[in-house]
Amino acid sequence: MKTRSPIVSVLGHVDHGKTTLLDHIRGSTIASKEAGGITQHIGATEIPMDVISSICGGFLEKMNIQEQLPGLFFIDTPGHEAFTTLRKRGGSLADLAILIMDVTEGFKPQTYEALNILKSSKTPFVVAANKIDKIPGWNSTKGECFSKAVQNQHKNVVFDLDQKIYEIVGTLHEEGFESERFDRVSNFASQITIVPISAYTGEGLLELLTMLLGLAYQYLNEQLQIEEDAPASGTVLEVKEEKGLGLTIDTILYDGVLNKDDRIMMLTKENKVISTKIRSLLKPKPLEEIRESKTMFEDTNQIVAAAGVKIVAPHVDDVVSGSPLKVANDDNIRVEDELLSEVDNIRIQTNDIGILVKADTLGSLEALVNILDSKDIPIKSAEIGDISRRDIINASIMYEEDEKYGVIIAFNVNILPSAEDELNDQNIMVFQDRVIYQLTEDYLNWVNSAKERQKKAKLASIIRPSKIRIMPKLVFRHSKPAIAGVEIMSGIIEKGVTLINDKGHVVGRVESMEDNGENLPKVSRGSQVAMAIGDAVFEKDFEEGDVLYVDMSERNFFAINNELKDKLLDDEILTMEELQEIKQETEDSNWGVINTDWSELDTLDEDEYEDFY
Repeated sequence: MKTRSPIVSVLGHVDHGKTTLLDHIRGSTIASKEAGGITQHIGATEIPMDVISSICGGFLEKMNIQEQLPGLFFIDTPGHEAFTTLRKRGGSLADLAILIMDVTEGFKPQTYEALNILKSSKTPFVVAANKIDKIPGWNSTKGECFSKAVQNQHKNVVFDLDQKIYEIVGTLHEEGFESERFDRVSNFASQITIVPISAYTGEGLLELLTMLLGLAYQYLNEQLQIEEDAPASGTVLEVKEEKGLGLTIDTILYDGVLNKDDRIMMLTKENKVISTKIRSLLKPKPLEEIRESKTMFEDTNQIVAAAGVKIVAPHVDDVVSGSPLKVANDDNIRVEDELLSEVDNIRIQTNDIGILVKADTLGSLEALVNILDSKDIPIKSAEIGDISRRDIINASIMYEEDEKYGVIIAFNVNILPSAEDELNDQNIMVFQDRVIYQLTEDYLNWVNSAKERQKKAKLASIIRPSKIRIMPKLVFRHSKPAIAGVEIMSGIIEKGVTLINDKGHVVGRVESMEDNGENLPKVSRGSQVAMAIGDAVFEKDFEEGDVLYVDMSERNFFAINNELKDKLLDDEILTMEELQEIKQETEDSNWGVINTDWSELDTLDEDEYEDFY
């Protein structure tokens, strides 16, 4: 068995310093010119332990881990795509992560997204509180360790930094993590380590690298053990055209050995397994050598994990980024089953009703599904690839079941032309973004606003509680229809409603309302209008000064009381209570008393809802 380097990914909000951090690490190690140097792998940067020792000096000696780990292996593809795309069986390809943030800005949308991804993948991480050099009054010393750099600052600057660190501590606590500045951590197993750094000046990088190595040594020892002679396992980072070579596969190996002429298996965008034979293994040269050479790669016969490698092989056009890569020289059927199980573990079709999810890679699909699951959003299906006409049709079927599930959430994929045509004829929603956090937020905001619209529509379509008073000496016609001046005492009264008196007797139906010659479809509390009441006869059905109520069915009453009461004004609620008393005295003593499960109201569509009341 051999101990490999921990694979480290850097995540964070745009412009918070991911690239600058990795560039500084690379630059400082090149400048050190130590034996072994630094190797720029495909999509990764390998830093040998002797180089790290030269940077960190006494910090590592105290931890006694120089002989235990070969170094650190940074995944340096920008953005969350690096983390979500790269996975291995059982979770993320990264053993450790750095969550980097601008200490002057704190948490931003993509910071929260990165945190959720780390949480769902259970990846240990360190927080790099970057840009301490941007704190007003900070006195920078290039490449200095934080412990010494902070001693050279004015006490007001130190206080300002502490305030910003504890704001991060507070936010992490709200998100379910206990944390502390690295030199104040009491328990590294239960507390997240926060390291203040400047990726620009290099301050604090010594502590950051040391903390990563310490975590790896303390908690990941077994995970980092690999069999040197075992067939290789890896993850496809990217399939791309390389001048003079044709299509190539950039791959990160995390286990075993990959040999030239090995037969490898991978997944395509259609979730099928392809088998192909390696023609060439291209190993990137160390950065120092690249400066002196016109070529960036050299042919090699063997690559041992952890490493990045460019593979030249035929028939790789449809290989999907994020696909597992496995050597299959002998047991093709077993390897094929393992690859397909990777997809089966992610593609979810367990809900009869739910949204459709599309993503560009296995890893990003998994990350998106995990976040949707954490928010209790049901998923009908989750697949890799662009949005097809079939997806639009399936989403339209979900729309028929429930409007809020007639939705496609699409991460970093396109809509195919045939799907665009189908989409124009459907009512479904497609949410597209390159930020997973933004996708889920946009969908939830849309659902909540749709609920509010539905609630308002329900309120507009039901009969609202209202009462009127027949004004004295303002009865203009006694019948056919009776016309009288009325005052609206509560609520909103609309044309067509039926009026009853305080004895529960039907008086008549509102045929029209008029004010200063203008016909009004509805009027609200405080208004005085001339009202035509069909089927009513003055001095038989009503008198001057009578108070009349808008009648409603018991189901209408329940619909308001259980679903829409928060939209009513106090006077309308009081009128509802008065109407209930009238009904209980004249019709049924249990009128309006809940003795049935009315929770089904939420599941009714518009027509069923109208039938309900």
